[in-house]
Amino acid sequence: MLRHVFSALSSLPCHSVSVVNYRSASLVSGFSSCCELNFAVEMFGSIVGHARGHGSSGVAVAMPFSIPKRFVWPHGGRRVFLTGSFTRWSAFIPMSPMEGCPTVFQVVCRLTPGYHQYKFNVDGVWRHDVYQPFVSGDYGTVNKIYIVREPDIFPLSTLSAETSGRSRMEVDNAVSQYVEAYPRMSESDLQVSRCHISMFLSAHTAYELLPESGKVVVLDITLPIKHAFHALYEQGISMAPLWDSSKCQFVGMFSVTDFILILKLRNLGSNLTEEQLEAHTIAAWKEARVQECRTDNNGSTCPQHFVHAGPHECLKDVAVKILQNNVTTVPIIHSSSEDGSFPQLLHLASLSGILTCICRHFKHCSGSLPILQQPIGSIPLGTWVPKVGESNKKPVAMLRPNASLDDALSLLIQAEVSSVPIVDGNGSLVDIYSRSDITALVKDKAYARINLDRFSIHQALLLGRYTNSPFRLSNGPRCHMCLRSDSLHKVMERLANPGVRRLMVVEAGSRRVEGIITLRDIFRFLLG
Repeated sequence: MLRHVFSALSSLPCHSVSVVNYRSASLVSGFSSCCELNFAVEMFGSIVGHARGHGSSGVAVAMPFSIPKRFVWPHGGRRVFLTGSFTRWSAFIPMSPMEGCPTVFQVVCRLTPGYHQYKFNVDGVWRHDVYQPFVSGDYGTVNKIYIVREPDIFPLSTLSAETSGRSRMEVDNAVSQYVEAYPRMSESDLQVSRCHISMFLSAHTAYELLPESGKVVVLDITLPIKHAFHALYEQGISMAPLWDSSKCQFVGMFSVTDFILILKLRNLGSNLTEEQLEAHTIAAWKEARVQECRTDNNGSTCPQHFVHAGPHECLKDVAVKILQNNVTTVPIIHSSSEDGSFPQLLHLASLSGILTCICRHFKHCSGSLPILQQPIGSIPLGTWVPKVGESNKKPVAMLRPNASLDDALSLLIQAEVSSVPIVDGNGSLVDIYSRSDITALVKDKAYARINLDRFSIHQALLLGRYTNSPFRLSNGPRCHMCLRSDSLHKVMERLANPGVRRLMVVEAGSRRVEGIITLRDIFRFLLG
């Protein structure tokens, strides 16, 4: 069998992503003289109150409580100023262009809790941001904002430090309710963050995803299907590129999805016997699927064209290819000739690797991504369990441990998901069954002895625990979880870990499943 598996171990030069620390633009630039605008340093919304009439009494007057508020003008201009009710509409605060986004201006002011109005002066013209709440008043159309005093308990940094080490998510229920205290994400913050991420991904190439050394497994299309399944299991992988020796080209991918479809065919009474699995090649199986899709339009999963990328393509293009073609990995292939002959497989790029680059680059300059500190429960991200009365939301696919393995495999294919949460009668997370778990049936030819309708998910999970492949990390956690109060930054760092493709959002304490956030969800949100 191994003569058909090309396992190339190559030591490649270091191609680590260079970290460029963005230095935030000056939040408040120095005031300069201007003929038409009156500058004043007196107003930033936090006027210190002095005791009046109490000179000899010794009674101190408490200073007003103020909260830093970041104002953003994302619509371009050469010179932008901010004014508002917090400056008595008489002082004009200059705004600075953000580093890397010259069309986006920002400034931070300290405002007292309460209702405020504000407006922008862009190149001498009064403007308001149409993407923010606005009203008509004495100063024309102005934007409005209501500053709520932040609670003195449960700061975000404290929550992250206290809960990060609790893998079972046994935290106080009060933590999961704290998210309601956070303000909604502003459209300007979202645009600024997407601008910075897009610029970073466009400036870096797939070549930077290459590790210092690594192993890639390639399957020849003449390999029997049965041996291909064993190769995936023994190497601890869920997919591998296909090589056509007659064409000297890479022609596609072979994955656990093929294994699932074949098992479903056998369970439906197909004549695909063990001997035929031994004789049928990958090429024959792929051709049969193509013919089936040409004659049957019942929504079955059809083979796609081979999606790959070059080492000099930017990371943004690679991510878009993965999203648009609904694939999990994109082979990075290099060819020194113009006609594409003699291709060399360098790496299998994934969204996880690209997300690792993003987290590494913005680790020390997270201020340039305002949305990173937003709790995931307050942003349109992921798939969530519908609340009572919500009938327009797509439900989260979940199964009980006693459900059949056939139900799980059907759900994985029909719902086009990579995993299914396994919950108890209360909806609390018990385990998870993913597509890669199906390779456990290869051990001792278990797939040939079981009936998918009578074999439960619980039995399949037990089988997987005792038949881990030599290359699989058996001691790692199966269920990766988070809370709806966790910040987007924290969720992104967890998803950047190798092997983690989704996070189960659970309720603190009960571990009741509230939603699922996948790598695809993160990139769809970040790339807009």
